[in-house]
Amino acid sequence: MPNPEQRNENTLSKGTLFASVIAGITASACCLGPLVLLMLGVSGSWISNLTAMEPYRPIFIGITLLFLGLAFRKLYLVPQSCAVDTPCAQPANLRKQRIVFWLITVVVTAMIAFPWYAPLFLE
Repeated sequence: MPNPEQRNENTLSKGTLFASVIAGITASACCLGPLVLLMLGVSGSWISNLTAMEPYRPIFIGITLLFLGLAFRKLYLVPQSCAVDTPCAQPANLRKQRIVFWLITVVVTAMIAFPWYAPLFLE
């Protein structure tokens, strides 16, 4: 049975990844949201209201980078301390967590960079 400290570390790692995804989605909501809705056939003047979050975009990008940095620190810089019979002691689990981290990082980075490459899709 994993000790409470072990469960807390696993929850922290999953929590930072989840928070970075949410912050990345929020950071790109002003730009990516209207395009996705238009591609789905939804239109109307209310779509312009989705750009109301544009002034807060740098804040959400900063929060996203902070959470990705915390997840990177947890997965690569802080040594894992766990009992031999716990799931975190298996190298395969750490490898899976790192793969998920890099997949999420690529997706979130693409979402954050969307305003720069969006004009390529609209021409």
